[in-house]
Amino acid sequence: MDTKTAAANVWAAFKSRDRDRIRQVLTEDVEWIAPPNNATAVALGVTDHMIGQDAIADFLLNDLPKLFNNGIAIEHITVTVEGERVIFEQMQTAILVNGRHYKNAYMFVFEMKGDRVRRIREYMDTWNGYRMMFGDDQPGCIVA
Repeated sequence: MDTKTAAANVWAAFKSRDRDRIRQVLTEDVEWIAPPNNATAVALGVTDHMIGQDAIADFLLNDLPKLFNNGIAIEHITVTVEGERVIFEQMQTAILVNGRHYKNAYMFVFEMKGDRVRRIREYMDTWNGYRMMFGDDQPGCIVA
C-alpha cells in the first residue's frame, strides 16, 4: 500500500467511529500534537498532546462529539506526499454544542510508519477557532 492510500485510510478509520479500526491505523506509541491551548482543547478541557492509541480513540469517540455533537464536515483541499509524510489541507465546518457556527482551516501532517500513522501534527487558525467557539465570552470549558 502506498503512503497516500495508507494516510487516507487513517481518515476513513476516524470517520468510521469504530475503536478497533481506529487503533489499527495508529502505531502503539502514536502522538497527536496540536497547538498549545487551542480552542478545541480549552473548550473540552483536554490536552493538546495525546499519546497512544487509546488516548486518540477516546478523543475522537468521546471528547469531540461533546463539542461537535452533530459531527464535523471535512473538505480535503490538497494532499501532498513526500516519502513517509502526508500533508492534508482541510476546511472543517460544524455547529458547536453552544449553537455557534464553526468553519476553520486546518493542516495535518501525518508521519507514517508503513500503513500506520506514528505522529500527527495539527495546525489551524487558532484565533479564528477562539472567535467562533467563544465569541466575546471568556474562553473555557463549554461542555458538561
